[in-house]
Amino acid sequence: MVDSRSGGGAPTVLRVVLGRRLQHLREKCGLSYEEAGQALDVTHATVRRMEKAEVGLKVLYVEKLLQTYGVTDQSEVDQFLALARQANQPGWWHRYRDVLPEWFSAFVSLESESHVIRAYEPHYVPGLLQTEAYARAVLRAGMPHVPEEEVRRQVALRMERQAILDRDEPPMLWVVMDETVLRRSLGGPEVMREQIDALIEAGRHPQVRLQVMPFSVGPHPAMYGPFHLFRFPIDELPDVACAESLVGAVYFDQRDDVTTFLEALDRMCAQAAPVSRTEAILSAMRKEI
Repeated sequence: MVDSRSGGGAPTVLRVVLGRRLQHLREKCGLSYEEAGQALDVTHATVRRMEKAEVGLKVLYVEKLLQTYGVTDQSEVDQFLALARQANQPGWWHRYRDVLPEWFSAFVSLESESHVIRAYEPHYVPGLLQTEAYARAVLRAGMPHVPEEEVRRQVALRMERQAILDRDEPPMLWVVMDETVLRRSLGGPEVMREQIDALIEAGRHPQVRLQVMPFSVGPHPAMYGPFHLFRFPIDELPDVACAESLVGAVYFDQRDDVTTFLEALDRMCAQAAPVSRTEAILSAMRKEI
């Protein structure tokens, strides 16, 4: 479990990959954290933090560790060093750093590298599916006192995140939304009608699955709050669950924790109205606005 408020920087995903690969090499040659730290003239805690992607990895450190771990194949060395350089480059979202909390920087990195994104949302339409007007209404409700320019940049960031669905190989996005999401008016009737139209259109995307959890089904396993589950096409990366709160987010990557979120999602998908009914449900709700 990782508390996002502890710091660190993006691109988190590549740091995790690099850290896990270096950990594998260290363990394969039977060296301790202390012995690896001696090779770099750093503490064992620093090596541990490198492997856990809590700090950036200098290219010179990576090169020295590879020598220490007996990696002599030049093509393998070059691949590691290229990954280290790439991991130290800021993500595209870095230009929004003036309005981007550290915890959400990690979220965007995970989102950008995922090939499956699953989510439960009890309050709002998920950011990847929001219209500009709806996003502005959500952000203004959550940040009533911030300057309009900050809200504008937050909206721009949210719109740019949605580009992942237009990739040649977009991630699969599977969302379960409470009926509350569609009943709660944000920005007025026109904004809500536009948002529902956008959801209907999104639901026709081959990589998007939308389900609505009607009030009539009663309680369900995830009534505690919103969360996301990310899955990656990279062997070193486990599934990661992210649970949000008012002050940040907590990221879970331990198998038992992630399995709890996954099982809750699976049960909710069985309880919710099937994907084949989503467009009819949305259309009916639109007529009521």
